[in-house]
Amino acid sequence: MEALLPTPEGRIPLRGRANECGQLDGLLADIRRCEGRSLVLRGEAGIGKTALLQYLIESASDMTVARAVGVESDMELAYASLHQLCVPLLDRVGTLPPPQREALRVAFGVAEGPPPDRLLVGLGVLSLLSEVAEERPLLCVVDDAQWLDHASALTFAFVARRLLAERVGIVFAAREPGEALKHLRGLEVRGLRNGDARAAGNGGEVHVGRTRARADHRGDARESAGVARTAARVDRDAVGGRVWAGGCAGAFRAD
Repeated sequence: MEALLPTPEGRIPLRGRANECGQLDGLLADIRRCEGRSLVLRGEAGIGKTALLQYLIESASDMTVARAVGVESDMELAYASLHQLCVPLLDRVGTLPPPQREALRVAFGVAEGPPPDRLLVGLGVLSLLSEVAEERPLLCVVDDAQWLDHASALTFAFVARRLLAERVGIVFAAREPGEALKHLRGLEVRGLRNGDARAAGNGGEVHVGRTRARADHRGDARESAGVARTAARVDRDAVGGRVWAGGCAGAFRAD
């Protein structure tokens, strides 16, 4: 069974997830050094992806956190998921170059016009995220990415591939990423080893950042989904885009 040793920042990783938590910590460190990063967490439903996203958010207390959740019923609505993530940031849209600004305004239904050029939408989102990150590092978290609408998935992938010297990171979680996200850096989330799963299933403590939560799920990796529900301040009505400055103020659905 894996020992729970503090990270250099003093956080306790999730039980059985030291490697994954270490990679997430490294991603945050890169963002703080103005090295933009993206990552796709992939794994079957209930394996623990959402708990890892929760750990990531808990570890990003010095960052602005924006999020979106893919919704299966929205998959036919162009830019629906992108709208979730960007709408709390749109107070900065006035600083963008006019073509990018107008493309985003049309894409998000704020202005009338023909369907916007996808390149301008992608450039507009990249400029918007970079502008927000000028104030403090920005972490974007997208859960249930297997249900992103096609236009949003293409735009997220476009932006993720162009994160260079920005203090911006984008982390996705998906059961099986779609074609648009398949070529981004990925991390497969596997089931817990027997010893760690039994410890969690028998009431062992699981650590999420600086928060402890008791897992009462049976002995497999599904205890992680319970951690996400317990460790966060749950707001079941908040499915849309939400921005946190300095911590977590919402919960993800179990993956």
